[in-house]
Amino acid sequence: MNGNEKQSAKANLTELGRAVTLVMALFIASRALGLARQMVIGSLFGAGSDLDAYLAAARISETVFLVITGGALGSAFIPAFAGHLAKKDHVAAWRLASATVNLALIALTVVAGLMALLAPTLVQTVIAPGFAPPQQALTASLLRLMLVSPIIFGVSGIVMGVLNAHQHFLLPALAPSVYNLSIIGGALLLGPRLGVRGIAAGVVAGAALHLLVQMPGLLRYGARYIPTLGLDDPSVREVGRLMAPRMLGTAITQLNFVVNNSLASGLGVGAVSAINYAWLLMMLPQGVFAQAVGTAAFPTFAAQAARGERDEMRHTLAATLRSVFALCLPATVGLLALGQPLVGLLFERGAFESSSTEAVAWALAFYALGLVGHAGLEIIARAFYALHDTFTPVWVGGLAMGLNVALSLTLPGAFGSAGLPPHAGLALANSAATLLELAALMALIRRRLDGLEGRRTLIAFAKSGLASLAMGAALIGWRVALPHAGSLAVGGGGVLLGAVVYVAAALILRMEELRAIANLARRRPG
Repeated sequence: MNGNEKQSAKANLTELGRAVTLVMALFIASRALGLARQMVIGSLFGAGSDLDAYLAAARISETVFLVITGGALGSAFIPAFAGHLAKKDHVAAWRLASATVNLALIALTVVAGLMALLAPTLVQTVIAPGFAPPQQALTASLLRLMLVSPIIFGVSGIVMGVLNAHQHFLLPALAPSVYNLSIIGGALLLGPRLGVRGIAAGVVAGAALHLLVQMPGLLRYGARYIPTLGLDDPSVREVGRLMAPRMLGTAITQLNFVVNNSLASGLGVGAVSAINYAWLLMMLPQGVFAQAVGTAAFPTFAAQAARGERDEMRHTLAATLRSVFALCLPATVGLLALGQPLVGLLFERGAFESSSTEAVAWALAFYALGLVGHAGLEIIARAFYALHDTFTPVWVGGLAMGLNVALSLTLPGAFGSAGLPPHAGLALANSAATLLELAALMALIRRRLDGLEGRRTLIAFAKSGLASLAMGAALIGWRVALPHAGSLAVGGGGVLLGAVVYVAAALILRMEELRAIANLARRRPG
């Protein structure tokens, strides 16, 4: 890059850093509340059959939203809406937003209504065929209640896209925290009387609050609602064209989860809950680091791609990946070394017993192996979307889904034959497929951008890996030295020790990413 290009790239990274600081702080708050939510639910319901029913139903209601609008809007709506804003054509922008809202409401209402009518049949044949009949009836009842939430989330997701396109991240990043607080309230206030139906009620109320908390942002930017479907609007058609493959890709991703839950429903009481608790813990670092960075980086990727700044985009993408890997590699090692004491520390109380801790820890260990893959996909996929390529992540994801399903059908049996918990095989299947998916997409994006600063990225990855191994060795020694200590000492103390050792090793290895992350944390969000 020449001097002007370097200055432009530096300015882009600075602006991105400010956005990431804000979004990451709010994602940390949201993930902390999400963890608190699961701690409350675990204390009240443990890892039993009622919670299995709730989680199976929740997975389907979430899938409805993500497939129809959630996963697709970010990749299709934001670039089109931001394009109108860049041209100062606000009328066209709000027409596009209004049409998208209207179409999403129609599609979500129709699909949710049909699924509510067919709920008992879907539960018995697809969602949880391994549940006992009373548990299936509870799952169907919960599903019907929670199918209200994807309709609300459809509107809320579009509002989130509007605000992100305006480079406004505060309210969209705050909304998930409000959602988690509502579920906690439902569990605490309604759970003792209504059981898991109290959690489901909290989900619906949380979806409404998720939307309402963002409405002041719309007013700030002078939102206008236009009663139109916009079927003759070229930008609406462009969003539809871009959304179609992304919807398929999201459906493929969600199908993996549905298959896992369906298979887990036949692996004994608590298996569905165990893989969901483990998934939540693995997603904590993924959400705080990768999702936060990806959310803030996407508008920058989109703007650079729109201006044809391939060199700047390559540099921004490579730097973003290096920072995310530098955070997620030690998180992987930490979850592997401290999984069981951390699960015990966070959840083992009330109805959540030591047997539940062991079941979750097994799944967590194998999910953790795929953490880097999940984190990298959050960044790489958005780079493809910024290039208006929603098809490549879909066909690669389709191949990964096929591998995941094949492994999910074989690994649980292999684990059981080896004397290991069969549900842990489902976690390993997911991790293996995700890592291969990331490797394929990284190879493809390198071709599109003429590289990914390969030597620099490989060196950074190697240094992060060495520092993580040093941390892992220290954590193993810590556990050996405290064989009879409680979860607080082993888990909580281990987290602090691991952080100190990793930072020290990173300083010795002169990791550039450590300085970048430190500078990022010192920046004030603008």
